[in-house]
Amino acid sequence: MSQHLGDNSYRIRVFPGILFVFIHPSQHVKGAILIFMGIVVLTMKASVIEMFLVLLATGIHSNKDMTKKIKRPKLTVPQINCDVKAGKIINPEFVVKCPAGCQDPKYHVYGTDIYASYSSVCGAAIHSGVLDNSGGKILVRKVAGQSGYKGSYSNGVQSLSLPRWRESFIVSEGKSQKGVTYPSALTYSSSKSPAAKTDETTKAYQKPPVPGTTAQPVTLTQITGATATGAAHASLPKPSPSAGSTSSSLRPQPVGLRSGELDLWATSTYTSGQNSPRADPGFVPKEELSTQALEPLSQGDPNCKIDLSFVIDGSSSIGKRRFRIQKQFLADVAQALDIGPAGPLMGIVQYGDNPSAQFNLRTHMNSRDLRTAIEKITQRGGLSNAGRAISFVTKNFFSKANGNRGSAPNVAVVIVDGWPTDKVEEASRFARESGINIFFITIEGATENEKQYVVEPNFSHKAVCRTNGFYSLNVQSWFSLHKTVQALVKRVCDTDRLACSKTCLNSADIGFVIDGSSSVGTGNFRTVLQFVANLSKEFEISDIDTRIGAVQYTYEQRLEFGFDDYSTKSDILNAIKRVGYWSGGTSTGAAINYALEQLFKKSKPNKRKLMILITDGRSYDDVRIPAMVAHHKGVITYAIGVAWAAQDELEVIATHPAKDHSFFVDEFDNLYKFVPKVIQNICTEFNSQPRN
Repeated sequence: MSQHLGDNSYRIRVFPGILFVFIHPSQHVKGAILIFMGIVVLTMKASVIEMFLVLLATGIHSNKDMTKKIKRPKLTVPQINCDVKAGKIINPEFVVKCPAGCQDPKYHVYGTDIYASYSSVCGAAIHSGVLDNSGGKILVRKVAGQSGYKGSYSNGVQSLSLPRWRESFIVSEGKSQKGVTYPSALTYSSSKSPAAKTDETTKAYQKPPVPGTTAQPVTLTQITGATATGAAHASLPKPSPSAGSTSSSLRPQPVGLRSGELDLWATSTYTSGQNSPRADPGFVPKEELSTQALEPLSQGDPNCKIDLSFVIDGSSSIGKRRFRIQKQFLADVAQALDIGPAGPLMGIVQYGDNPSAQFNLRTHMNSRDLRTAIEKITQRGGLSNAGRAISFVTKNFFSKANGNRGSAPNVAVVIVDGWPTDKVEEASRFARESGINIFFITIEGATENEKQYVVEPNFSHKAVCRTNGFYSLNVQSWFSLHKTVQALVKRVCDTDRLACSKTCLNSADIGFVIDGSSSVGTGNFRTVLQFVANLSKEFEISDIDTRIGAVQYTYEQRLEFGFDDYSTKSDILNAIKRVGYWSGGTSTGAAINYALEQLFKKSKPNKRKLMILITDGRSYDDVRIPAMVAHHKGVITYAIGVAWAAQDELEVIATHPAKDHSFFVDEFDNLYKFVPKVIQNICTEFNSQPRN
């Protein structure tokens, strides 16, 4: 019989009693083994030998298959839609796949290179050049919030400017870093993790026998699980007396007691004496055993991530009783807020003659510890200088050293008993301009007879934003203060409204750049000024609301009035009337540069910057570079052309998209028709932007 195995490396011939093996030269070792085995089994039957050798060869080949590497499954990359914002995803770093078509302007992007987390993730990837409009994989990494974001036009996407936002992100190519595992499923901020369940296990505990007594079982409840909130108590019943009882009472050994600890539970013997109680043969002291499960500390409510300072009244006029009510109110608010590192943090400043920080944001990181600390606060006494306290909070409290996170809105709640003994309006305005959302709680305000003693009438209305009472709470009595806990918590946690009542009509610095060239003429120039006045009337004008400035230009430029010159609507309208017609050439590019330097350079950081340029002809100089500089500096530019104005120039000057920021009017007398349209576009753009 002949058997061929494997790859022709050897052949076997088997006859009864004889074994022949023909060995390939490259297989000497294996051949030697086979010869040896053949000699051993010469006496075996040929069929048995043949079967054995077939199995041996099969094992050799199967061993090769076992050594092949097992391929690892590929990492699943989650896919997102074009409108998904980075702020909605909790993961700090992740790889995602964007679909095609995310270059659409409706997917808003804020910033350049570093983007506000309110931006579309995929839109930002296209703007940065990591992706094109066909989509693909990207790596996203969260970073700290920025004090400002510059808009720019890049790769077919116009990003917008934003004064400030609590969180940022950057995008790069979707290549996984070595040794880093990225999530195959994303966690979104709207998802809620299920609460842990509490398991209860009941065990019977047998009291150690006491001589002459009958042991009775005691039930102990052991609470396990992470969310146990209370302790289970079990009392040892008093054993029935018997003749064999002694004056010694043996305490029960607790469950889980280690050996060597019995001496702690030894018997105690009362001896007769003057200062000793009389021994009772049947008396066993009642002992209460309890197992206290540790309550896990909350990480805080992520839907209310704010940095909060309470500015409390510790003046002498408040009295001790009302000061205790105030502390109880603070404790109730702390409990309702669910303090924690992932949610709200809270510190307290007390004021009298002078303010003092009781503790800062990072001192107590949970509601339980915070409530304990509040109970220990003692009253300072003195006057009620709330204005000084607000200035202290603005300058000192919200710092990184005190726990200010930067990624959370800053909120200050000022509690005033009656009325302050100093002025609060200026201090509050400075706080708001510093990005602090001021709330006022006034309790038992001044009566009609007492108002003559108030330093600053209507102080609570002047101190907060004008928002139909959103930022102020008036409480008639200290005994009603507890009723405002939920109302206050709801307001301070409404982060969408924590923009200090900014609207499209009260939050901008608007600079009019007016063409005064010879082609306009005196009559038409007065029509242009009326158009400027009609637009200005629509805004809420004050030093803390919208401010107006104006520049007139020909070949040269002239500042007619700046943002700080007038703070009332009537003064602004009168200033517009007094602007005189200049006459000359048309250098629009130079006028834009002049307005940026002389007007918008003095704009406040928390204001939206709007430039409204009105011209009737083509510029003698280049407008492209000045317009790009304006856009880069975050100035939103509206270009309004009349009569002979060049529409291609208007589109270059206007902020992208040009169709929303440029207008053409065939004649000066029709300018008034565009007032509603300009206001509508300004407000539409404002309402589409996040407010923080």
